[in-house]
Amino acid sequence: MTSPARLSQLLCAWLVIGFSVAQGAQSRNVKDMVAALASDDAATRAGAACELKGEGDLAADAIAPLVRLMADASPVERTVCSQHWWRNSDLLTTPGALAAQALVSIGSRAFEPVLAALQQPQWVARRNAAWALGALHDSRAVKPLIRAIEDREADVRAQAAWALGVLDDQSAMEPLAAALKDGDARVRKQAAWALGVLGDSRATAGLIVALKDADAGVRRQAAWALGVIGK
Repeated sequence: MTSPARLSQLLCAWLVIGFSVAQGAQSRNVKDMVAALASDDAATRAGAACELKGEGDLAADAIAPLVRLMADASPVERTVCSQHWWRNSDLLTTPGALAAQALVSIGSRAFEPVLAALQQPQWVARRNAAWALGALHDSRAVKPLIRAIEDREADVRAQAAWALGVLDDQSAMEPLAAALKDGDARVRKQAAWALGVLGDSRATAGLIVALKDADAGVRRQAAWALGVIGK
């Protein structure tokens, strides 16, 4: 008959072996997902990014390829992501947007690479990086995002304004107030929203002017922001 001490030793050994096997399978799975990020098929790339998001911190080895994928603007159906992780209600998404979400899921280890992506030549990568920096909620991103609010591409400026609102740092108040005069309505709208989140009364004058904006969405957002600030 096996002694209780011997049974305990065997149980520990089985647990260690089982954990090692599980870890090995996990590593192989992540490795396969990383390989799929380089597929010629956009849906496969997007699906792999979505799967990697589900791995969270375990997908840290995928940071570099995911950062490269953020420039991928190929339209794909959202059904490639069975978990239904998306940022808005559009029917389409892109491998780049899903890569940004996967990087946020990985967490703080992805911050520096994502921050560097804010300087990529492809504006799509910069836009996705701006979104990810807001979602990572790291105050170190505030100054770079303030610079990004003057990006040559309106999509990047609008996403930077959103991210600054999420980060809720008062040092962004003046740049966001200046963005209320941006030539693109999407940027003005996001700036008005962000100013409402910051809740700084110094933004009141600019928001009152925005109540007469040519774009109805900007006017609505400015009215909301003024209501929040006035509470």
